[in-house]
Amino acid sequence: MLDVPVIRELYRYNSWANSRLFHSVAHLSANEFTRDLGSSYPSLRDTLLHIVSAEWIWLQRWNGSSPQAMFQARDFPDLAALRARWSEVEIDQQAFLETITPERLHAVVAYVNLRGQTWQYPLWQQMYHVVNHSTYHRGQLTTMLRQLGAQTIATDFLVFYDELKTLESKNRT
Repeated sequence: MLDVPVIRELYRYNSWANSRLFHSVAHLSANEFTRDLGSSYPSLRDTLLHIVSAEWIWLQRWNGSSPQAMFQARDFPDLAALRARWSEVEIDQQAFLETITPERLHAVVAYVNLRGQTWQYPLWQQMYHVVNHSTYHRGQLTTMLRQLGAQTIATDFLVFYDELKTLESKNRT
């Protein structure tokens, strides 16, 4: 049986990994941040925006609405604007996570996708999908950073736990 603490921990990891990627791109020039690098989303900005937008749209679906558009790049000219929006989404995600019960995780949630098609899956499957989706695009961001010759940062799940152990050890001393 799936349990609530596991889902919350998965989203704690997801938040940590997203924050690390935002930190990785913070030192880039505006040109590097928006340069078309030929990926599925052209630039680092557009790929980060896609992650934030997708996490937002899924959260909206879980709360009973089905937005029909993703965020637009023109509304996020720089990293500060995108980071501010991410902070809002993250706060809303955390509030949602506090409402999760085992029963709710297994309940089927229907939504209408961006093409107008209706789909339905148990909430837990959708929540796992979101983290997996973000992980996939974080991998693309790492490749894009390498294309620019920029430093990358690990976002592996076990690195998350290694960092937690280090923090716990420092807090004990």
